[in-house]
Amino acid sequence: MIARTFWRNSGQRGFLSLEKPDLFIVGAPKCGTTALSNFLGEHPDIYMARKEMHVFGTDLRFGPQFYRRDLEAYLAEFSARNGRRHSGEASVWYLFSAHAAAEIKAFNPNARIVIMLREPSEMLYSLYYQFRFDGNEHLPTLEEALAAEDDRRAGRRISRRAYFPQGLSYREAARYTLQVRRYFEAFGRERVHVVLYDDFAADTAKTYRTTLKFLEVDSTRMATDFKVINGNNALRPSALRTLLRDPFLCRLLLTVRPWLPRAVFATLQKVDARLRNTQSHPAPRPPLAPELRARLNREFAPEVERLSELLGRDLTAWSKNSSYAGRSSICGPPCPW
Repeated sequence: MIARTFWRNSGQRGFLSLEKPDLFIVGAPKCGTTALSNFLGEHPDIYMARKEMHVFGTDLRFGPQFYRRDLEAYLAEFSARNGRRHSGEASVWYLFSAHAAAEIKAFNPNARIVIMLREPSEMLYSLYYQFRFDGNEHLPTLEEALAAEDDRRAGRRISRRAYFPQGLSYREAARYTLQVRRYFEAFGRERVHVVLYDDFAADTAKTYRTTLKFLEVDSTRMATDFKVINGNNALRPSALRTLLRDPFLCRLLLTVRPWLPRAVFATLQKVDARLRNTQSHPAPRPPLAPELRARLNREFAPEVERLSELLGRDLTAWSKNSSYAGRSSICGPPCPW
């Protein structure tokens, strides 16, 4: 994996003039990371690069639809920092990864980490619909997807279009305690800021201000407009977009990439993004079935208690039969180009 070379080669001549990013929003998915990343990027002291690069986390096995940048290309993403105090990125599977915390620490020991968490049953329900939207999931209901987790860990019942089969272990994505502890142990609690989706949705401005204080930048310089980044969407069929995301084509393009101008890949990426923006349409998802919510809440109750103890905050309301449905963001995987 390319990321293994980062901490060995990051001091090589030719890269010394490029500052390393020092701010990482590491997940979890469907917890407001897109909105927070965008709001932070509006601050004059913070530069946020494109989302979901997923350079770290060598245990994350993405399909060819995901282009994992080499060191030069990765650092180039932050070349527009222009002296701002912080530069950063947001990649939501860094939290899920067992390796990313240590790898980011080795890359930049002075990094600051932002973690965003959401009530488990609502997070995985939102994640299921995100995966249906972007093609990673093909099973028609969340119940079927949950029942298929053992098969999928064995490599079965995974569609050809799936770009991240590991993410189909929905329950594992919602087991936050061990994930958060890895970052506490790697960076110390003073360099890790945990944001709860409940707080972010209830008072976005206050949560944003608290995050700015954690980053030690001017907390009076607020984002211009706290708005929903996207609701739940669906895509109209598109032969061109299906072709651009075909695994065989992605693998072929990555094979020939060293011999093609970088502008070619940038153009293809822009085409894919434009197709997604023009061909998506609002499609509010139905509420999570009360019976399934109650079952998931019971299942995650011990996990929520462990997380409450780790964070020093009572989160046991998450284990009760209440709905935390609220704002969410849509952010599918980047194309390899």
